[in-house]
Amino acid sequence: MAEAKKKISPLYRLVESAVRFFYPKMELVGLNNLPEGPSVIVGNHTQMNGPIVGQLYIPGNRYIWCAGQMMEAKEVPGYAYQDFWSQKPKATRWLYRILAYLITPLAVLIFNNAATIPVYRDNRMLTTFRLSLEKLKEGARIVIFPEHDVKGNNILYEMEDGFVSLARMYYRSTGEKLRFAPMYIAPRLKKVLFGEPVTFDPSRPIEEERQRITREMTERITAMAVALPRHRVVPYRNIPKRLYPYNTVSEDKNHETTRG
Repeated sequence: MAEAKKKISPLYRLVESAVRFFYPKMELVGLNNLPEGPSVIVGNHTQMNGPIVGQLYIPGNRYIWCAGQMMEAKEVPGYAYQDFWSQKPKATRWLYRILAYLITPLAVLIFNNAATIPVYRDNRMLTTFRLSLEKLKEGARIVIFPEHDVKGNNILYEMEDGFVSLARMYYRSTGEKLRFAPMYIAPRLKKVLFGEPVTFDPSRPIEEERQRITREMTERITAMAVALPRHRVVPYRNIPKRLYPYNTVSEDKNHETTRG
């Protein structure tokens, strides 16, 4: 029996229309690199920009991995404060604690009505992979932002590699090799770049494939960023804008970069 189509809240449609109107128009570069049919797009999170770009600009049928906590009213305040604002100056953190509660109704509305798949870090992670596999088998793209709070280079924080296991599940279920396409979002330049995809190799141990594909995504996203004109990179963490790094090769102690 076919799954019933999700009913979208009219209020959400109004919110999305407002975001689409006010959010800067982005230029999409390298769309020809996106594989046709089921695939995974791996991008830099760029704070709120990643999910917005995923919802508004990724063409075709796509679903975005999002933190499951942002879909549950009781979990939003704690998660939002810790993930978005915990590194704000101590003197203002109390304001952000209040803000985390104020945004809860809006967050629940958005993340439960947008094209999302909840991501969990406990035994519910199986639900994340099951839903993702279902969407891939329907021909959809999955959009993920796997950075976590471990500093990498001046373009990306380090990526968690668990998402690669989705390719093994897909291969076992369909016999087809899943492809991963890198994406770099440059809000300051109003550009979204897509790079050449990497194909999962089922003949290799999954641990090696997790490392290889994560490394390839990191290198390709970084290369796309560095090749662009000089600009400030919007980082994973919500740090002061004056500390946003530049898209250059090496990084100094002030988080700004030079070309050696």
